[in-house]
Amino acid sequence: MNKWIGMGRLCKDPEISVSTSGTQIAKYSIAVDRKFKREGQPTADFFNCTSFGKQADFVEKYLKKGTKVVVTGSIQMDTYTTKTGEKKTSTNVMVEDVEFAESKSESKKSDDGFLNIADSILEELPFS
Repeated sequence: MNKWIGMGRLCKDPEISVSTSGTQIAKYSIAVDRKFKREGQPTADFFNCTSFGKQADFVEKYLKKGTKVVVTGSIQMDTYTTKTGEKKTSTNVMVEDVEFAESKSESKKSDDGFLNIADSILEELPFS
């Protein structure tokens, strides 16, 4: 059984391409925090993810750097040879499902943990 589930934040905006057959492809990486810390500092692992078709379209439209997501998929190992003749191995998550892991309002919190509220909304509050 080859099943992987991870929750993390996108490291950068997804890279979008189209295959020769016309299928949309989205490639992105997520940083997944580890439970343990190294010398008091949080540690993360970085996973390369690939989505295809309608899911790639969703990724392109709604995900950007910093978005917290839950990814479900399978691990695929690829072996290749560099131009210098060195053999390399890469690990990739072939995404089956990707979902938001926080609400839109949670993703807009400032560094101090409080929501950024526009001044114009204060006029609409009944108790101000």
